[in-house]
Amino acid sequence: MASTTTPAEKEKPWHAAYPPPVLSAAVIKREELLGWVNEGKVAGRDYVLVDLRRVDYEGGTISGSINLPAQSLYESIPSLYTLFLTAKVAKVIWYCGSSRGRGTRAAGWFADYIKSQNDSSMESLVLEGGVRGWAQAGEEYVKEMTGYEAEVWK
Repeated sequence: MASTTTPAEKEKPWHAAYPPPVLSAAVIKREELLGWVNEGKVAGRDYVLVDLRRVDYEGGTISGSINLPAQSLYESIPSLYTLFLTAKVAKVIWYCGSSRGRGTRAAGWFADYIKSQNDSSMESLVLEGGVRGWAQAGEEYVKEMTGYEAEVWK
């Protein structure tokens, strides 16, 4: 039996299988997040950091992050929301390498879900510049990374 898939369909990006986000999540600057860390706020309690990288997960991650590859995220959003709500997490911060693709998309999807729940207690944010911006911003940022590998960020 011959395939009915056209070459253009084979080349669709992973996110084409899902609706685009309706909302654009607010951006959090890395300086603000570093300020939270320096104030003693704790990832996993005061906020959640989500690293969306999969095949490009290298060079380290921001300390306290959980790794949830963007390609498998969409179906998990209701469960993640319930977990974060139960834990009373007010801020969920999403990032990828640059936060210009997966980061903004995931943050938008999560913002859409928060709105659909009429929840004003939780906010979805995207980290400006992603992990690359964080790793290249200087020593005060690098010291807040786990598994940092300098050669990856050159």
